[in-house]
Amino acid sequence: EVQLVESGGGLVQAGGSLRLSCAASGFTFDDYDIGWFRQAPGKEREGVSCISSNDGNTYYVDSVKGRFTISSDNAKNTVYLQMNSLKPDDTAVYYCAARVYLCENVVATSAQGLEPYWGQGTQVTVSS
Repeated sequence: EVQLVESGGGLVQAGGSLRLSCAASGFTFDDYDIGWFRQAPGKEREGVSCISSNDGNTYYVDSVKGRFTISSDNAKNTVYLQMNSLKPDDTAVYYCAARVYLCENVVATSAQGLEPYWGQGTQVTVSS
């Protein structure tokens, strides 16, 4: 019974900050790479960031590098996404996922369509 529950989304003005949380249960936390993905209306889901279960390395897509920071608290089975200097283009529903296919490139699914475990998502809205 894998469960991922996101929280921390909301409305923020451009330049502001927000911290998202992903609380995990139902699996051994450090067995899976865990990442953040987002989807804006009318657009495909895109990767944001991923943290490796193997070595703790973190990965970011270029559009958020330097602004977002992913981290984990193993004692709490929780992954965080600290988002600073937010832009209107960051507006999306943010999802966390466990068992990410390619953490280094923040790719959720394999070519065969193998899906990770997904949370329900949390809305982030950045006003201009």
